[in-house]
Amino acid sequence: MDVVTLAFPFLIGLILIALAFDFLNGMNDAANSIATVVSTRVLPPHWAVAWAAFFNFIAFLFFGLHVAETIGRGIVEAAIIDPRVIFGALTGAIVWQIITNRLGIPSSSSHALIGGLVGAGIAKAGFSAVVWSGVLKTIGGIVLAPSLGCIVALFLVLLVSWLFIRFTPHGADHIFRRLQLVSAACYGLGHGGNDAQKTMGIIAVLLYSQGYLGSQFYVPFWVVITCQAAIAIGTMAGGWRIVKTMGSKITRLTPMQGFCAETGGSIMLFTATELGVPVSTTHTITGCIIGVGAAKKVSAVRWGVAKEIVTAWIITIPASATVAALCYLAVGLFI
Repeated sequence: MDVVTLAFPFLIGLILIALAFDFLNGMNDAANSIATVVSTRVLPPHWAVAWAAFFNFIAFLFFGLHVAETIGRGIVEAAIIDPRVIFGALTGAIVWQIITNRLGIPSSSSHALIGGLVGAGIAKAGFSAVVWSGVLKTIGGIVLAPSLGCIVALFLVLLVSWLFIRFTPHGADHIFRRLQLVSAACYGLGHGGNDAQKTMGIIAVLLYSQGYLGSQFYVPFWVVITCQAAIAIGTMAGGWRIVKTMGSKITRLTPMQGFCAETGGSIMLFTATELGVPVSTTHTITGCIIGVGAAKKVSAVRWGVAKEIVTAWIITIPASATVAALCYLAVGLFI
C-alpha cells in the first residue's frame, strides 16, 4: 500500500480541521466587516453579518490566488510539508484563536496560522525549513497594514470633511449611511479575498505533499469554493464580543467615519491581496478605526484598548508557533 493511500483518512481529517480553522477565522473576524456598520447603526447586527458573509463568499471572483501561493510555498519549504506538520500548524493556530476569541481580543487569525506553520516546520526540520523572505514579508505586513491603514483613513476623513463642508450634518449623515453599505461590501471582499486564501494555501500544499496535485503546485477550484464557503459561514456565526470591542471600545464612530475606516481598510486589503501578502484584516481595520478617531481628536481614541490589541499582535506568532511545535512533537509519540 503506497503512502498516499495509507495517509488518506488522516488527509481528509486534516482538510476538515483546516476548514474548521477557516470557519473560526470567519467567526473571529466577523467584526472586521461589520463593526463599523453596527456601531453606526446603518445595519442591525444580523443583517450586517449576512451582508459581510455574502461578499466574503464571492471574493474569489475578484482576486487572484497570490496569497494562497505565499502560504503554500512562501512560509516554510514545501518539501518538508507532511500531514504531521499541517496538523501542528492548524492546532497551534486554532488553540490561539479560541483563546483570544473567548477573551474578546481581536487578534490575528492570519498571523496565528503563520506562527503555526513556522513552529511546526522548525520542530520538524530546524530553522532551515523557514522561508525567511516570506516570513519577513508577513512581519512587514504586521507593521504596515495598521500603520498605513491609520494614515489612509485619517487622510480620507480630512478629505471627506472638506468635500462635504457645505452639507448639513443631517444631509451628510444620510449620504454616508448609504455609502457605508458600499464600503462594508468592499471590506467584505477584501477580507474574503485575503483570509480565505490562507486556508486554501494550507489545503493545497497538503494535497501537493501527498502527490494529489502532480509535479506542479496549484490551488484546485473545489478548494477555492470550499474555503470561501467556510469563511462565509463562519462570518454568519459572528463574533459578537469582538464586534463590541471593534465597534465601540476603540472609538465611537459616525457613518462618515465608518465609511472612511472601511474604505481605507479596503484599499489596504486589495493592494496586499494582489501583492500576495497575507496581512491581518483585524490589524488593518483596527488601524483605520484608530485613524478616523484620531482625526477627530487624539483623546477620542481609547488607547488602553488599542494597547491591548497591539500586545496581542506581538505575541500571536510566537505563541501559536510554540503550541504548534508542541503539537507536532506530541503527535510523534503516537505515530
